Amino acid sequence: MPITKALETQIDHISILDEHGNFDEELGAGLIPDEDLVKLYEHMMICRQLDEVAFKLQRSGRMGTYPQNMGQEATSLGAAYMLDPADWMVTCYRENCGLFWRGLPMEKILQHWMGDERGNQIERSLYCTPIAVPIGTQMLHATGLAWGAKYRGEKQIACTFFGDGATSEGDFHEAVNFAANLDIPVIFFCQNNQWAISVPSSIQCSAPTVAQRGVAYGVDCLQCDGNDLYAVAWCMKKAIESAREHHRPMFIEAVTYRLGDHTTADDARRYRDEEEVELWKSRDPLNRMRTRLMGLKLWDEAREAELKERAERTVAAAVERAETIEAPELSDIFNWTFAEVPEQIALQRDTMRTSSIGQDPSQIASEQTTSA
Repeated sequence: MPITKALETQIDHISILDEHGNFDEELGAGLIPDEDLVKLYEHMMICRQLDEVAFKLQRSGRMGTYPQNMGQEATSLGAAYMLDPADWMVTCYRENCGLFWRGLPMEKILQHWMGDERGNQIERSLYCTPIAVPIGTQMLHATGLAWGAKYRGEKQIACTFFGDGATSEGDFHEAVNFAANLDIPVIFFCQNNQWAISVPSSIQCSAPTVAQRGVAYGVDCLQCDGNDLYAVAWCMKKAIESAREHHRPMFIEAVTYRLGDHTTADDARRYRDEEEVELWKSRDPLNRMRTRLMGLKLWDEAREAELKERAERTVAAAVERAETIEAPELSDIFNWTFAEVPEQIALQRDTMRTSSIGQDPSQIASEQTTSA
């Protein structure tokens, strides 16, 4: 019998606004109105200011470790801009720009990294899940949220974010396989920032694209320039239509770069070439957006100076709110763990002692042995 092809596929790469200011008028036409473009650029600049201040907070001992978002602002922002406010955003830990666009108070992120769990207490009306530090777990949550919406007959979808390293986790494969087989309306948004801490994407995935990992599960895939806000918006428009109208998942690979260290506990100079970093700085999403706005006569140096001052004031106010929040009560650990506090737990809360200790003879023996 003759040899026939079992599969032939293609993954398109989308680029609309490149780092040189070249703009594809056909693909970009009507995608982002001019007034929104200005707001989006201003938003990215304020988020960049937060990154710089958060780094200083950590270095001065006022905050724990922090993962900077520098260089990746266009990915989550482009997604948040295109999603409906009632769609779920299920993030990992480098999506500040999208979360703030959705309405998450800036101090919430600071509180999280300061070790205050109230930073993870997010208003349900925002449809954003708390930061997920374990790699890949949030993809399963997004699939479940979208499945629940489909079961209820709602148009709500979910978009989950993760890095290239997370596509090597079992959670990724389980979530994508489940979503594809059951027609679940979830968008898998991979921010390929070239590094999984110190492991380069070339070792993380030997295939030409990370996106093709979705092909194995029968999911439509797109790749885009992740530093191009227009390209991200274009891909999200396609993915949202697929999810909302056809209940089909889609995989988007946004090729971007982590300009900073993995976190403030990392030193990327130990494993990255400075030439590579400088190359990606020239592809900075903020620079190309500024160039675009100036080309459209929507921006000038005076507005840039005013924005920098406003960004400083905005971030300073968020830091003050995060640092001056009223200290939690010790009883909160009991009250916010249980919907209805059990009697034994209430006794421990009210007496601040574990009253059951000493009632078990084996514990008493243990105490006596320790004392001896």
